[in-house]
Amino acid sequence: MTLSERLNEDYKAAMKSGDKTRVDTLRLLRAQLKQEQIDKMHALSPEEEMAALSNAAKKRREAIESYRQAGRDDLLQQESAELAIISHYLPQALSTDELAQIIATAIAETSSAAAGDLGKVMGKIMPLIKGRADGKVAQQMVREKLGG
Repeated sequence: MTLSERLNEDYKAAMKSGDKTRVDTLRLLRAQLKQEQIDKMHALSPEEEMAALSNAAKKRREAIESYRQAGRDDLLQQESAELAIISHYLPQALSTDELAQIIATAIAETSSAAAGDLGKVMGKIMPLIKGRADGKVAQQMVREKLGG
């Protein structure tokens, strides 16, 4: 079952159960995937679908941070609920230890030793962690390892 099919089935189930937050979130995700498909003018591959969902999750994380800083608890709770629903469809996130291991391997493979090698290391690890770890966190960890 593709991600789109799974979203459609879950959307129908949420409609029947009356879960308004879930219905609204799944409706937004379905619309986002449809828009991506229209923009690219072809059926989305599983990787493109996951990228769209990762993008949606990233937007929610950024909104949560903004609402936290602004003290808007009502909007913060709504975005947190949406993020929890979106996260259900994303691949299992990498633990900090797993991410550190990937970074250490990439540093060794690229023979990086200075902060100026950040781009080489990030270029090596991003395809491996895409959708499974936050790029900002990974970049910060790489900077610490390279002493920058």
